[in-house]
Amino acid sequence: MSCCAKCGKELIGNDIGLTKKLINKASKDFYCIDCLAEIFHCDVSLLEKKIEQYKNMGCVLFT
Repeated sequence: MSCCAKCGKELIGNDIGLTKKLINKASKDFYCIDCLAEIFHCDVSLLEKKIEQYKNMGCVLFT
């Protein structure tokens, strides 16, 4: 299992998908949703809404 590159928390598929979508599809370092919210200076709830939006659009990066 992968761990967050910033805090070490165990990642889930959506964390990896969101990192790829927001940072770089070829990224080797992945971040948990909490650290991504910190990096992008936004609320976790906004990123959760974006995940749902990407899923509804059929993006294959999200489970």
